[in-house]
Amino acid sequence: MRDKLYNLGLHQEEVEEMISKLIVEGFINEERFARGYVRGKYRLKKWGRIKIKIGLDAHRLSDYCIKKGFAEIDEEEYLENLRHLAVKKLPSIKGDDAFTRKLKLQNFLQGKGYEYELIREVIDPLDFEKS
Repeated sequence: MRDKLYNLGLHQEEVEEMISKLIVEGFINEERFARGYVRGKYRLKKWGRIKIKIGLDAHRLSDYCIKKGFAEIDEEEYLENLRHLAVKKLPSIKGDDAFTRKLKLQNFLQGKGYEYELIREVIDPLDFEKS
């Protein structure tokens, strides 16, 4: 918001006054934004915690707001998202052998922002032999 106001040509005093007024009136609420951002990214886009954290950091939110945002993640739903992505993606992965296909799936899931330990837990039981 600050950057937008500066781009409009306002000076620092005006920007700070406008920001404080918006916060007091409830138009700017970092905690609400963090909660909504996390909910949307993990439920709709099926992102993992790592990618969500990078997105929140890009918005320059405080650690407190980020922690409040991550409180929105239900652990069972999070793992189910990961399982669903793995099972859905597996048939479309091409490779000469099971090792290559497993590595490609692991890289895909890491790109979605999931933690390595959880990925290993989910993909180890899967059958990587070509169907």
